[in-house]
Amino acid sequence: MNKKFYDVCLVGATGLVGQTFLKVLEEVDFPIRRLRLLASARSAGKVIIFKDKDYHVETLTADAFDGYQLAFFSAGGSISTEYAPIARDKGLVVIDNSSAWREHPEIGLVVPEVNFPDAKLNKLIANPNCSTIQSVLPLSALKPFGLKSISYSTYQAVSGSGASGQADLVRTLAGEAPIFYPHDISQTCIPQIDVFLENDYTKEEMKMVNETRKILNLPDLPVSATCVRVPVMNGHAVSVRVELENAFEISDIVAAFEAHEGIVIANDGANHLYPTSVMAEGAATVFVGRIRRDLSAPNGLLFYCVADNIRKGAATNAVQIALKMANEDLI
Repeated sequence: MNKKFYDVCLVGATGLVGQTFLKVLEEVDFPIRRLRLLASARSAGKVIIFKDKDYHVETLTADAFDGYQLAFFSAGGSISTEYAPIARDKGLVVIDNSSAWREHPEIGLVVPEVNFPDAKLNKLIANPNCSTIQSVLPLSALKPFGLKSISYSTYQAVSGSGASGQADLVRTLAGEAPIFYPHDISQTCIPQIDVFLENDYTKEEMKMVNETRKILNLPDLPVSATCVRVPVMNGHAVSVRVELENAFEISDIVAAFEAHEGIVIANDGANHLYPTSVMAEGAATVFVGRIRRDLSAPNGLLFYCVADNIRKGAATNAVQIALKMANEDLI
């Protein structure tokens, strides 16, 4: 059987995540026939190498999608709000990495190892928040035990803020004053990611609450979150406290994690099972460890998960969605 190839657009090609999209597309040898790289007018003409071929970045316009079949968006919510429906209405499958469409009831919010059928709801598909992606994989493995409540504490790397966040860590490590973050990220953790809302949660925290419920198809699940920026360059970590409906043995939990696609039980080499950001660098999987009973609640469980937030938390997850759609001839 001949391999089917696709005409692909990448919106936001010059950004940190956009550049990672290109790396992942090359690594998985995504079947691309034509590739169009799109960005703002100020980036037009920039040359980017993909598979040893030079591509000139073009200005994003409504006509740029004509004749293409698949578009990845990684250029922020306002761009996605304006242009993603245009691409969709021109017949493209659109996978959007922004938060613009995640809570729309008619648009799938997809982690392919968890809820791939939701990708068929609409030709526009939302890629979840990075911390949510890595958290719902192990939670999906626990659904047979009954999910009663969830509480997150995140430790999120500066790459989650893009190149500006990374530059601020480098700057402050060199003894300079912060420009991007409100405090010196090299010297402290900052318990604020995005703006505060009326309920005193941040926008990032409410993303995790709402997206977890939508992906797991549990709209009434009690979820709370505290999201913290930490002085790590790349690789988010999340400490998860979950109450289960059913009694369990730790061995059953470990077996459930091991059997679930996309999860690796981490081992730091000293018989203490925990993952690190360094371990997750460049990986497409979610690493899980520190699996233990929560001593404060019956059927309570604690675990710690780590993932590369730019890869599995963004570009890789989106490409995995596209690969599964291609395999099922949905593009």
